[in-house]
Amino acid sequence: MATLLLKHIHTLVTMDDARRELGDAAMFIRDGVIEAVGSLADMPRNAQGDLHADEVVDLSRHVVLPGLINTHHHMFQSLTRAMAQDEELFDWLRHLYPIWKRINGEAIYTSAKLAMAELILSGCTTSSDHLYLYPNGATLDDEIRAAQEIGIRFHAARGAMSMGESKGGLPPDDLVEDEDAILRDMRRVVETFHNRERYAMLRVVIAPCSPFTVSQALMREAAALARSYGVHLHTHLAENASDVAYSLEKFGVLPGDYAHDLGWVGHDVWHAHCVCLNEREIRLFGSTQTGVCHCPTSNMRLASGIAPIRKMIDSKIRVGLGVDGSASNDSGHLLNEARQAMLLQRVGGNPAALTARQALELATRGGAAVLGRDDVGALAPGMAADIIAYRIDTPAFAGAQTDPAAALIFCHPGGVDYSIINGKIVVRDGVLQTLELPRLVEAHNRIALRLVRGD
Repeated sequence: MATLLLKHIHTLVTMDDARRELGDAAMFIRDGVIEAVGSLADMPRNAQGDLHADEVVDLSRHVVLPGLINTHHHMFQSLTRAMAQDEELFDWLRHLYPIWKRINGEAIYTSAKLAMAELILSGCTTSSDHLYLYPNGATLDDEIRAAQEIGIRFHAARGAMSMGESKGGLPPDDLVEDEDAILRDMRRVVETFHNRERYAMLRVVIAPCSPFTVSQALMREAAALARSYGVHLHTHLAENASDVAYSLEKFGVLPGDYAHDLGWVGHDVWHAHCVCLNEREIRLFGSTQTGVCHCPTSNMRLASGIAPIRKMIDSKIRVGLGVDGSASNDSGHLLNEARQAMLLQRVGGNPAALTARQALELATRGGAAVLGRDDVGALAPGMAADIIAYRIDTPAFAGAQTDPAAALIFCHPGGVDYSIINGKIVVRDGVLQTLELPRLVEAHNRIALRLVRGD
């Protein structure tokens, strides 16, 4: 049995039920699961009374917390960053759809691996990804392979677009799929890949793209399919004013009512963005335990607005964070999203609207709740050993030693020094261990240029 001891942790932010923060702390990990949390004296001994582990890591210069959890992404979009720079959502999509039509399986695999590397280096240990287009033979399998190779805990969302321009949707007709084929492939990926066991490294999500890209019939059938398998549901909702106007024009209802009418509320559902939900819709989501992913940077970049996260939290909605697609962020730094979430809630005039620790909670326990997991998001015995550590003896933390946990949010969010996923060290001394990053970046840039040029 593989064991790992983390000792002399400067500041340990457990995010456990008591929200303990410990100094000069220790953790003992066995076979990917946390066995003990506390002082070095609290760690388990062998039969001879000795404290022994296969590997021991000294974290006396680090603040340590649970791995961050990303609840919304479009990893393929890392291929088209810094484009359509001054457009709102619908025009931004119309600009990029013709480029995305050229994507193939190699592009999906390489872009996912690059996006996962970026996430891991920012502190993310669990991520979902919403892949909603499959041109030129691309499949969800392509990014699942990337996740398994890099070592991230992954929720692969089988997205879909079925309603092209000729049927009143936004995407071009040659980028959508037949609905029967979509449902067949959704069944295939769930049956092939979904692992419902505790500590699972791979789960599958059913995720038709949005109200303006799929039919109501597909939304209903996808929900029934997901619930027959016991998997979660995910989609975009109420992202901006145009999104709301589309729902009113096409369906005669607000987005929250659209979701409710189609069975897309409940503990097994989460929606991305929800910038434009009104107070009644927020109460609906709270009463039905529906989840929301807040994507602050993307919402700012596309001028979509500020999601009312404080009201959502107060209404008992499960709220997590997402970096969203790397063409609307244009980054994959999850710790920075926590910082932006805190600042955005304050910009309206209340400096206590969201605290630093509440922002960290959204990125950890909040994300776990949104994904329906009780085995990640906190550091306690019996939890998965998904652990991150940031150096605090750096210029960014100078002068902030009185509260290193809050400094992660208030100061410049850097990269992790250590990342442990499922008990394995994936980042050591700031270096990703599971791939050659320069070669990946080179391959990714080559594919990105080819896509844009149309080669």
